[in-house]
Amino acid sequence: MAVMEDVRPLGAELERSYPVYVHGRLKFRVKQIVYVAFSLDESVMGFAFPKEERAALVAGEPHKFRMPSASEMRFNWVDAELAALDPTEARELVVDAWRMVVPRKLSRAYDLAHPNGPG
Repeated sequence: MAVMEDVRPLGAELERSYPVYVHGRLKFRVKQIVYVAFSLDESVMGFAFPKEERAALVAGEPHKFRMPSASEMRFNWVDAELAALDPTEARELVVDAWRMVVPRKLSRAYDLAHPNGPG
């Protein structure tokens, strides 16, 4: 079972990423782009995810993932129940979301520095 504290250090350490609190909710940004956000009760983690792939993700593991709210459907976004994720999977989702908002050179540099993933 993952909790917010499993990914908080990672979101603060990824290059160009920084944490912000908006209306009491922790979010991680690169510049002004939010790529991870937690619900107020810290039970749900929303993250950047390709729109064209999210229906398959949700259909494949509906106990873990759900479509974003109606107001967020226009974004590359999906939600996950943190309790249904293991900590490693949660960290991998954060890194993959971060990759969507940074230049490829930063993503490649991360891979070189972390050949075994965010583990």
